[in-house]
Amino acid sequence: MTQTKPSSYLMSITIIGILFFIFGFVTWINGTLIPYLKIACELETDFQSYLVATAFFIAYTVMAIPSSYVLKKTGYKKGMSVGLFIMAIGAILFVPAANARNFDLFLVGLFIIGTGLALLQTASNPYATILGPIESAATRISIMGICNKVAGIIAGLIFGYIALNDADALEASLKTMDQAAKNATLDELASRVIIPYTIIAGVLVFLAIAILFSTLPDIDDSGEGEEKAVGHIDKTSVFQFPHLVFGVIALFLYVGVEVLAGDTIISYGKSLGIELSTARYFTQATLACMLLGYVVGIVAIPKYLSQQKALKICTWLGVTFTIGAVVTNGYVSVAFIALLGLANSLMWPAIFPLAISGLGKFTKIGSALLIMAIAGGAILPLVYGQLSEIFNSKQAYLIMVPCYLFIMYFAIKGHKAGKAA
Repeated sequence: MTQTKPSSYLMSITIIGILFFIFGFVTWINGTLIPYLKIACELETDFQSYLVATAFFIAYTVMAIPSSYVLKKTGYKKGMSVGLFIMAIGAILFVPAANARNFDLFLVGLFIIGTGLALLQTASNPYATILGPIESAATRISIMGICNKVAGIIAGLIFGYIALNDADALEASLKTMDQAAKNATLDELASRVIIPYTIIAGVLVFLAIAILFSTLPDIDDSGEGEEKAVGHIDKTSVFQFPHLVFGVIALFLYVGVEVLAGDTIISYGKSLGIELSTARYFTQATLACMLLGYVVGIVAIPKYLSQQKALKICTWLGVTFTIGAVVTNGYVSVAFIALLGLANSLMWPAIFPLAISGLGKFTKIGSALLIMAIAGGAILPLVYGQLSEIFNSKQAYLIMVPCYLFIMYFAIKGHKAGKAA
């Protein structure tokens, strides 16, 4: 384990907190990008617009195993700098994408940002655990989660104001314009992302250089594999652990429903007749509910609730709020979708340790499989988008009910599968 001097502890924690802030900023801005790019790039369906989430989150699946290889070559500290530089490349691609109003180029930029973020998260997540006493690791992780969601709220407020401030009037006026005027108006709309993403790219490059020359300690995990290699000598494959397989599926579904609750709620509000000038704040409502869940978790777990019990409660809330959204209308229905943020808030810290427990020498590959499961955020929005075209955007949310029920099965029984009684 890496030891940090008291004098550098606060600086190290601050650096990691800033990185988690960056994670949230670039991740949760997607909720605003979806309706924005649908207008600016003249997309015909919601399904097309949800490719924003797909391009971003599929990078986690692509990079899960390569990230480990890169970190072995560069070390964790340099690996974080590399991840930030890669993200900066993706962000600056928004400039030519905006100038050409090319949706495909926007998607490439998002994929590259996701690629850098996957590497950055793989490198930085361990620091929240090792910087300080292990007894307070859960508290540090929760604080990092709060940094993430606060950043998401701020990002949505800023970018929503820049990109969607007059979207309702703009959409109405587009219907009466000739082609030349329409193109000029859409070009101006697309150009609104140029300055913000140029600034984001600059900040990412600055942070990459700052971390490279910071006092942040590196992590030495060279002995980890040897320490755990004595476990499960009878096992020849990670897939011989049923509880891990169920955990990967549960995490895939959890990330999917989390992204649905945060990234589709603006478009959903619009489909109910709510103006974009109001609906642009809905993702922030979801994130605020997640923040509330983090605070409840810090206070209640494990003093009053076990992590497993909390997961069961969250899945029941997920089913209840989903059905509530489907059977109600207007702002009440939107509020139920936002409340899913509360239901989703404690799932990751519960599913991950239950799925990874008892893997012995297969722990690293098990962790990589769980990171790959973040692809749920890429796949489920597309399924939702397709269902919303076949039925409607409200009924399509019913896809979340079986997702929550499977996670509930994992919380009750699945995490014990294959383990000795």
